[in-house]
Amino acid sequence: MTERTRGVLEMVAAMAISGTIGWLVVVSGQPVASVVFWRCLFGALTLVPVCLARGYFRPGTITPRQAGVAVLGGIALVANWLLLFAAYSGASISIATAVYNTQPFMLVGLGALFLGERPTLRKLGWLALAFGGVLLIVQARPGQGSGTHYLVGVLLALGAAFCYALAALFAKRLKGVPPHLIALVQVSVGVAALWPLASLPEATGAAAAWTTLATMGVVHTGLMYILLYGAIQKLPTPVTGALSFIYPIIAIAVDRLAFGHALQPVQIAGAVMVLLAAAGMTLGWPWRRPAPAAASQATR
Repeated sequence: MTERTRGVLEMVAAMAISGTIGWLVVVSGQPVASVVFWRCLFGALTLVPVCLARGYFRPGTITPRQAGVAVLGGIALVANWLLLFAAYSGASISIATAVYNTQPFMLVGLGALFLGERPTLRKLGWLALAFGGVLLIVQARPGQGSGTHYLVGVLLALGAAFCYALAALFAKRLKGVPPHLIALVQVSVGVAALWPLASLPEATGAAAAWTTLATMGVVHTGLMYILLYGAIQKLPTPVTGALSFIYPIIAIAVDRLAFGHALQPVQIAGAVMVLLAAAGMTLGWPWRRPAPAAASQATR
């Protein structure tokens, strides 16, 4: 097996795992704050031996300043999980996931605001398409949710996308720091911040709840990060960007199969617009196909 093939398999597995987390959040039946806390705790317990085996705890691996930036990124990432998981109950997993994929555009805006990165006309065009898709999603009223709850769910998903973009912005400041160590710092922030709000599953159904929570921490956090970062190290950026869209496809399919949440035609159109715009932004698609080179004919 070549390194590229292994990277593709790791990325596909990571995105497939990510696509099922919404289902676990819902079936756990636990408050959102508790779900995120236990996810962080079990995730940290999974990442500690990995970082230890790789020698990431050696002095000098991360500076105090970098640790501070990683903590800020952890705050943003944990807030992102809280908002996204809360969005599922109002707007469904499918809609929340589609809206959540506006995160590349949030990152472009933050980059322009804080890093002086001027967006190109191509990026602004994809942004306009994504905005139109969100508007279609917002004005729809699904069968499983309506009115205020649905709108709140959409807004929570937008807030989650913004927080994820913030976490990515902080990650840009951590070049040279092992990504597994960054992930460990981030989930440790979640443990420290949320333990006062966490609760134990009730006795009735406790075994199933603990299994779900442990799976989210060990598989959907620890293992997923290991697979994701392993893939990123082996694959070019366009390939990882393309494979990342397996996540929303899996999430929407799981929502349909597990909970029977079928999207309305208007919602499907909006979701397609958002995902298409996110793909165009991530993969650098041009709006126009390059014209055939006339110069080569002129020189004949």
